[in-house]
Amino acid sequence: MCALAPVAAAVWLIAGGLPIGQVLAAGNDALYRSDAIVTGTGEINRQIGFRECLREVLVKLSGDPTITDTPGFAAADAKAGSFVSSYSYRDRLEGIPIHDEQGTHDRPHDLTCRYRPAALDPLLKELGRKPWLAPRPAIAVWLAVKDQKRRFVLTRDGSESPYMVDALQAAAGPLALSAILPDAADVIARKPVLDPLPEADPAQLFPPATRTDSDVPLIGTLVWSDQARGWIAKWQMDAGGRRYRWRLSGVSFDDAFRNAMQGAARILSGNGAP
Repeated sequence: MCALAPVAAAVWLIAGGLPIGQVLAAGNDALYRSDAIVTGTGEINRQIGFRECLREVLVKLSGDPTITDTPGFAAADAKAGSFVSSYSYRDRLEGIPIHDEQGTHDRPHDLTCRYRPAALDPLLKELGRKPWLAPRPAIAVWLAVKDQKRRFVLTRDGSESPYMVDALQAAAGPLALSAILPDAADVIARKPVLDPLPEADPAQLFPPATRTDSDVPLIGTLVWSDQARGWIAKWQMDAGGRRYRWRLSGVSFDDAFRNAMQGAARILSGNGAP
């Protein structure tokens, strides 16, 4: 992930009318649980699943995807199963009879691992992180897009790019974040902001308005570039009295959205953000 750079403090208040989302309504249990897809229920594949689950739960619990790059993680990864409190399987082909030479050993299963804070919190400390247990605000995403033919603001109920909407939600889930897009009606009056693309500063695209105490605005531009052989993404977020800006070039929009959500998580969690 590219570096996040704070600049002069400022607060941009983004248009209202967005639903307020709070993640983890059922408490913090979801933060200490993770899933992996494994082939069968044998010991070898279970250990592979334990390692995948440990990576997922540490990223989600800390809010910092770079935690797996820290010194000391390899040692924890090697004994991933020792951190698991309990686990269970769900057959992804449940209800489909075994046929031909297929047996239960090679059927895909969802492996769910559960952890205790007493096991993971000390590990986070060893890795230089801390649990992000505070209620996680919704991320109010205002994104101006320019592809090869069109310019539009991504909305949750628009028809411009439902695949982008799905990709944004998929990027938010692993970090226990909620990404909220505006309604199409909310952006009709903002069509002129698309004219300056691709040179525009994200902060200049959407004028100050109102926001709630329960959401955090993330402003961005996503511009297709033949030269970069992919999308150029620019992101901006204000939090804690500081402004953060970061960018990524030559990527798919899936990667751009993962980059956006990872950057937001690092900033809001205080784990890894400058």
